[in-house]
Amino acid sequence: MMENVHLAPETDEDDLYSGYNDYNPTYDTEELENDTAFQQAVKTSHGRRPPDGVTRPMTAVRAAGFTKAALRGSAFDPLGQSRGPAPPLEARNEDSPEEKIRQLEKKVNELVEESCIANSCGDLKLALEKAKDAGRKERVLVRQREQVASPENINLDLTYSVLFNLASQYSANEMYPEALNTYQVIVKNKMFSNAGRLKVNMGNIYLKQRNYSKAIKFYRMALDQIPSVHKEMRIKIMQNIGVTFIQTGQYSDAINSFEHIMRMAPNLKAGFNLILSYFAVGDREKMKKAFQKLIAVPLETDEDGKYISPNDDPHTNLVIEAIKNDHLRQMERERKAMAEKYIMTAAKLIAPVIETSFAVGYDWCVEVVKASQYVELANDLEINKAIMYLRQKDFNQAVETLKMFEKKDSSVKSAAATNLSFLYYLENEFSQASSYADLAVNSDRYNPSALTNKGNTVFANGDYEKAAEFYKEALRNDSSCTEALYNIGLTYKKLNRLDEALDCFLKLHAILRNSAQVLYQIANIYELMEDPSQAMEWLMQLISVVPTDSRALSKLGGLYDSEGDKSQAFQYYYESYRYFPSNIEVIEWLGAYYIDTQFCEKAIQYFERASLIQPTQVKWQLMVASCFRRSGNYQKALDTYKDIHRKFPENVECLRFLVRLCTDIGLKEVQEYATKLKRLEKMKEIREQRTKSGRDSSGGPRGRRDGSAGSDGGQNCGAGSRGERLSAQLRALPRTEEPYDSSSNKELDASYVDPLGPQIERPRTAARKRVDEDDFADEELGDDLLPE
Repeated sequence: MMENVHLAPETDEDDLYSGYNDYNPTYDTEELENDTAFQQAVKTSHGRRPPDGVTRPMTAVRAAGFTKAALRGSAFDPLGQSRGPAPPLEARNEDSPEEKIRQLEKKVNELVEESCIANSCGDLKLALEKAKDAGRKERVLVRQREQVASPENINLDLTYSVLFNLASQYSANEMYPEALNTYQVIVKNKMFSNAGRLKVNMGNIYLKQRNYSKAIKFYRMALDQIPSVHKEMRIKIMQNIGVTFIQTGQYSDAINSFEHIMRMAPNLKAGFNLILSYFAVGDREKMKKAFQKLIAVPLETDEDGKYISPNDDPHTNLVIEAIKNDHLRQMERERKAMAEKYIMTAAKLIAPVIETSFAVGYDWCVEVVKASQYVELANDLEINKAIMYLRQKDFNQAVETLKMFEKKDSSVKSAAATNLSFLYYLENEFSQASSYADLAVNSDRYNPSALTNKGNTVFANGDYEKAAEFYKEALRNDSSCTEALYNIGLTYKKLNRLDEALDCFLKLHAILRNSAQVLYQIANIYELMEDPSQAMEWLMQLISVVPTDSRALSKLGGLYDSEGDKSQAFQYYYESYRYFPSNIEVIEWLGAYYIDTQFCEKAIQYFERASLIQPTQVKWQLMVASCFRRSGNYQKALDTYKDIHRKFPENVECLRFLVRLCTDIGLKEVQEYATKLKRLEKMKEIREQRTKSGRDSSGGPRGRRDGSAGSDGGQNCGAGSRGERLSAQLRALPRTEEPYDSSSNKELDASYVDPLGPQIERPRTAARKRVDEDDFADEELGDDLLPE
């Protein structure tokens, strides 16, 4: 082996490459014919040679970097190091036209990207500004390119993207004429390939502008320019055409479009729109067939069993846990929820019309659903059937339908029992409501609606502490259960834990920003906490939400009155009277206000209205007569007193004023009225003596209590409570302190709406003037001033 290695002699330092031409005898081509190993190799590779006519690629004979120049004394330098270092890079010329164009193009691309990002973030105004700026810079770029190079070098893709983004931003900002003009520039330019499909966007804009004929025209133009290989795009355009036909009332054309879609590529939206179209034309049989087609649309989602581990393999469990709630799984859930929504809505729509009665129609829909992949929706349809009975005021049938679910699985049983509890609660059958609430809770302990209804039944029985526990548990199961949060606030208010109640309603206000009931409760709690300024502030917010709520306006007027601001109080009381002119308290305050301000003739209309509302209350008619007398119209006052005397012949105050007026005017009837007055006073004296003797004989405390109770009767004299003076209409209104009833979150929503606010009995403030019949009892004939 070492015989073929040649070492350079140590003394020959001048010739570094001596022995270069010495080579191994193995490479001697003259002896290849006699080399048996080489000949054998050639024979074995003969069969793998390429076919005739195919030349074998040439290979090098000499080693790389070695040339014959070495024989002429040149040094071996395969890397070219003898040439010295590489020359430095040329400095970029920032002022060259090509560089300026390159930088400007980069800036345009950046502006387009920033515009798109701003649009995705919801800042539409900024997105439009960036798009306009990109358009301006792109036009400058085109002019510079035309000056430097030929027009063929213009970047058409960049121009297209700038114009398309600008049109999209115009459309997003509802600047439809500008968007249409920009789209026209793109569509008419023949240099842009596939620009015709943008006519779909133009059709969408015309649809938003309610220009349906042009929308259909552009949709069809786009459809003609899209090749048949783009099947999905064509189906979407056909769907837009069908929706536009529905908007114009051309249901037969819409049916043709949706039928074509359901034949070519059935989907949920097209199936649902087809049912709507058949419903509009009233074709029962076609509605049934369309519903069956909708049910048969493939959902294209994985089975739920895929996400259940078949064994205890830790690797498999890890994978399942990772994909159980990933984006794909969430998309599947959304698609399934959308399908269920379409099917439920379609069933509720067609069930009352496809058969002779809605019950038979619902039964047909239930049978079709049971035979499909959406079998679990059958129970929901049955519950909807019960709700339809409720809408038709057939309470018994609704209850019977819901009772059918008592033997079903736990989730359906819980939903039905929740609705039954709610219904019985509305009927004030609290025992039945409580039993079904228990059934709902036992079937599904994590059902917040069931827990809320159970709390309502306990609330109705007066056990507020226990009711609060149920509401808290409902909130633990579902923190977004606004019914439970509202009710726990009412419960704390009943328990006089005002700070906790206020905290609940403030949390609820953060969720339901414009809820009138929540705003009122916050104002009422501040009033109970004796903070009138905060109460007035929240009532102002309430009025901004419901400006025609007469009870809120009168409440605000009362707060201003208690603070001594009569002018503001008058403004809100007057507004309350305008919206609801039958509130006795408001009428009474307005009449007293005009008397205080010496405008008695203006007070007459209010007391006359009060006498119409309460014709059996003599005090309103006495006030009318008093106002006539104060304003100097004695004849009208006399006629009014005579009319009162005919209706209430035993009223002493009326007779006193009749005697006084007849004496002043000099009428002959004075003696008659004086005799009647004397007789009534004598009878009154006898009654008082009898009452006194009966009180003495019956014993002290009880007699005093009876006498006190008797003094509050009669003609509504004295300081009665506010609730006692309310009209029958207001008395019949629901109270906001009642719990907020909830039911199944699928259909039956609870309501705690009280359009006129709660009727909380509150004592009158000292600053508020009262106008009662007692004002006349202590009045001297010669003095006509109301007592302070």
